[in-house]
Amino acid sequence: MYYDYTVEIPKIRGKIVTNKVKNTTYVCYEFGRVYNAEKKYNTPKRTTIGKVSEKDPDRMYPNLNYLKFFPDAEIPEEKESGRSSCLKIGAYLAIRKIIKDCKLEKHLSEHFSERDLGLLLDLAAYSIITEDNAGQYYPDYTYNHPLLTQGMKMYSDATVSYFLNNSITADQRIGFLEGWNVVRDHRERIYVSYDSTNKNCQAGDVEIAELGHAKDDPGKPIINYAVAYDCNNREPLFYEDYCGSINDVSQLKQMIDKAQAYGYRNIGFILDRGYFSQSNIHHMDKCGYHFVIMMKGMKELVNELVLSVKGSFEERRDCAVKEFHVYGTTVKRQLYPSDEKDRYFHIYYDSAKVHKEREDLEDRLDKMSKNMAKHYGEKDVTVGPGIRKYYVVEEHRDGTFLGIDEINEVIEKELKLSGYFVIITSEKMTAADALRLYKGRDASEKLFRGDKSYLGNKSYRNHHTESVDAKIFIEFIALIVRSRMHVLLSDENKRQDSKKNYLNVPAAIRQLEKLEMIRLPGNVYRQDHAITATQKTILGAFNMTTNYMKNAIRELSETLTELEA
Repeated sequence: MYYDYTVEIPKIRGKIVTNKVKNTTYVCYEFGRVYNAEKKYNTPKRTTIGKVSEKDPDRMYPNLNYLKFFPDAEIPEEKESGRSSCLKIGAYLAIRKIIKDCKLEKHLSEHFSERDLGLLLDLAAYSIITEDNAGQYYPDYTYNHPLLTQGMKMYSDATVSYFLNNSITADQRIGFLEGWNVVRDHRERIYVSYDSTNKNCQAGDVEIAELGHAKDDPGKPIINYAVAYDCNNREPLFYEDYCGSINDVSQLKQMIDKAQAYGYRNIGFILDRGYFSQSNIHHMDKCGYHFVIMMKGMKELVNELVLSVKGSFEERRDCAVKEFHVYGTTVKRQLYPSDEKDRYFHIYYDSAKVHKEREDLEDRLDKMSKNMAKHYGEKDVTVGPGIRKYYVVEEHRDGTFLGIDEINEVIEKELKLSGYFVIITSEKMTAADALRLYKGRDASEKLFRGDKSYLGNKSYRNHHTESVDAKIFIEFIALIVRSRMHVLLSDENKRQDSKKNYLNVPAAIRQLEKLEMIRLPGNVYRQDHAITATQKTILGAFNMTTNYMKNAIRELSETLTELEA
C-alpha cells in the first residue's frame, strides 16, 4: 500500500536502487548484506520503500517500509480527519446485523428519509452502546465509532436537538408501529406481557409530564411509559406514553383497545398485581382476551382460598413445580359475584420465602411500635390505616395517645399466609403452566430494567413535547435491538457447558467494544488485533461467523478509507 503524498527520495550512496516494472519505477532500499560462503561474496538485502512520482522524478510515494526504515523522516501533515484514529467496531457491527435481521431498516425506511433513518438508528445504537441518551454527548460517540448515517455523517449536538424537535412526527411513529405489528401472524396464539414504568421529566412545555406516583424522585413531574412484549416470540410489539397522573389500572383498557386495533385476536395478557381490577377483568372478557394475573395484596378472597387448601399440597410431589422450587395446586371458582365465568386460582407455596416474609412482618411491626412509642402522652396523634390494621389504638377521652395493642388474630393469620402467593388465569391450565407463563414476564421486566439502567433512560432531559415523543420512539427502537441481543445471548448461554458471565448484554458490549480498527498513514483503516475467543463466542451468538466478520471488516475498511480520502 502506497500513501497518497510524496516525499523526497533518500540520497544515501550505495543504498538506494530503482527498479522499473512496466510503467512504474520502484525505489528499493538496501538494509543489509548476507555473505555467501560458497560463492564468496555478499548478497544485498533490499526492500521496496516507494514508487517514483510521475510528476517529479526526485520524489516518491512512500509505503510502510519507508516509515519503518526512516522513522525520523519528515512527512507532510495529513488531511485533518473528524474521526479518531482508533474506531470501536465490534458492538457497532453486532447492532448493525441485528437491525438487518429484525428488518428494522426496512420498516423504518417506509416512513423516514435516508438521512433521517441513519441518524435515528445511530441514536438508538448510541443509547445501547454508551448506556446514555443525552444528545450533547452524541458527537463524542461519533468520534470513535462507525456510523449508520449516509456517508457516516458526523452530526453535531445542535443537529441532534433539531432532529428530535422537528424530524420525527406522530404520523411517522404511528406508521412504523402499524407496520411493525401488521406483519405479525395474528392467527398465532401468543401471550403478551404488559408492563409500565415512569420517568422523571424536566416539564417545560411537555404536555404529558404531570405529578403522579413516581418510582424515582417523588414530587417531580413524570411521564408514564408502557410496553407490550410478545413472550412467545420474545420481542416488543408496541408502546404507549401517557400522562403521569394516570394510574396503571386505568391505562390497561387503552392498551387492550390498541391491541385490538392492531389486529390481535388470539392472545392472552400476563399482568402484574398493579393491573388487578374488576373493570379490567371484565373488559378483557368483553374483548375475548385471556389473562394471567397476580392477585393483588392480601385480599380476603385470596386469604380464604389459601387457608382452605393449606396443608393439603405443600409436600405432595405431584404438586411440585420443580424448575421454580415451589409447590402448587389449583382451585376453580368465580372471582366476582358478577362473573359469568369460572376462574382458575393457582395457589403456590414457596418454603424459601416463609422465613423472609415473617421476618419482614416482624420488622414492620417493630418499627411501628417504636415509632408510636415516641408519641405517648401527646394529643391528637394521627394514626394511619397501616398501623390500625395490626394494632388497637388506645386514647383518652381528651384525645391523649395512651398506646397500642397488637391484634393477635390479624398478625397470626398473616404469619400463616407467609410463603404463599396466588396467580389467577381465565382459562384452564395446571399450576405449573400458569407459573411458567407468569415467569415469562421476566423478559419484559428485564426490558424495563435495561431501559433505565443500560439505555440511559431513567429520565428525559427535554423541555418540549416533540423532543420527548421523539426520544421515546428512539428508545423503543433501541429496546427492540437490545431485547434481541438479550435473547440471542441467553440462548447461547444455555448451549454452553457452563454459564458464562460475559453472555449478557452489558458484558458483551464491553467485550465487543475492545474490537478496534486503527487508522494508518494515508487514512487507511485496518483491524488492530485478532478477535479473541470470548469475542468469537459472543459474535457466534449473533450468527456472526469468522468469514462474516472478515467480510464485514474488509467492507468497513474500504468504506472508511474512501470516506477519508
